[in-house]
Amino acid sequence: MLRVVAAAASAAGLLLTVAVAGPAHAIVSQAPAPAPTFNGTVWATAYAGNVIYVGGDFTAATVGTKSYPRTRLAAINAATGALLSWAPTADAQVKTIATAGGSVYVAGQFTTVNGAKRDSLARLDGTSGALHATFKHSVSGKPYALAAGSGRLYLGGSITAVNGQTRSRLAAFNLTTGVLDTGWKPAADDQVETLAATSTRVYVGGKFHKINGTSGSARIAAVSPTSGSVLGSFKPKAAYITFGVAVTDTAVYAAHGGQGGRVAAYDLAGGLKWTLTMDGDPQAVAVLGGTVYIGGHFDNVCRSSRTGDQGLCLDGNIRRVKLLAAETDGSVLPWTANGNGVTGVHTMAADAGLGQIAAGGAFTTINEVSRRRLALFG
Repeated sequence: MLRVVAAAASAAGLLLTVAVAGPAHAIVSQAPAPAPTFNGTVWATAYAGNVIYVGGDFTAATVGTKSYPRTRLAAINAATGALLSWAPTADAQVKTIATAGGSVYVAGQFTTVNGAKRDSLARLDGTSGALHATFKHSVSGKPYALAAGSGRLYLGGSITAVNGQTRSRLAAFNLTTGVLDTGWKPAADDQVETLAATSTRVYVGGKFHKINGTSGSARIAAVSPTSGSVLGSFKPKAAYITFGVAVTDTAVYAAHGGQGGRVAAYDLAGGLKWTLTMDGDPQAVAVLGGTVYIGGHFDNVCRSSRTGDQGLCLDGNIRRVKLLAAETDGSVLPWTANGNGVTGVHTMAADAGLGQIAAGGAFTTINEVSRRRLALFG
């Protein structure tokens, strides 16, 4: 089969559009697997084993023709698509989810979970949905991102204090005891939008220009998972806000804004490997089996990095609506799972064990077939 390859501005500044004969990379089906749908925006997705946890603005999930109450939180057997009985309740938006050690951590705009007071952050049992009694913190500002690793739960957003202790958009908690980590407190000078944790780094993305006052840490940076110090071994020099980050053993993939928006691939030192430019912002990115999946509110991938008013592609485009797949070299794949709506896809997650990608957002169709706000591709 013929595979379209579009490489936007490379690290050397070259613009290329070519067609390559040969089989496409093995990727997930572009037809979504059976799964519940939701009556409000899905903002957060996170896997734990065969379960995918979902958070957002919804109040009900639908399976077939039957509706089930789900108040901003739900869980699905990702292998079968069955809606699970896990049904804790939050009184306002759940923005982000992380899983660790049998617990589900949620953060957002809520003030109560399961009817008990929780200030924007809560810990739930991954099986029963019960609220953890002692994990209770006060958060000043809005949380936007969670990540778990190195024995800690990392929190990012516009937060300015936790439990009355000053924090500058970033904080961490001990996963065992739940207490606020008094030593991990990097300071970002503007909003944090996304986090990704590895054993040696915590990647931080957002609107900020500096972390800890360190030059070269704008918009995406790596900090120590134990001390919070900026790691000078990663210097990507990003020019635009970062909405999402996905990490592999060899690369860091970032969903950036800008005029039109773009996805950038960096090596582990922060060197730019390639970019893809769209006519709308990518807002989420995930990697599975050597394929990079990107979601956002774009309608096209541009054939060059040149964009005009409202991100218009000036040198032609490849039609990809809200979702696209690319090789890890930036080649656009023929995978076409077109969404709809204005804001499109807000969250993506990948699970290698299941060989599955999840996409959540405000869309209501995939390839013109009804699929409201959540799609699982396997």
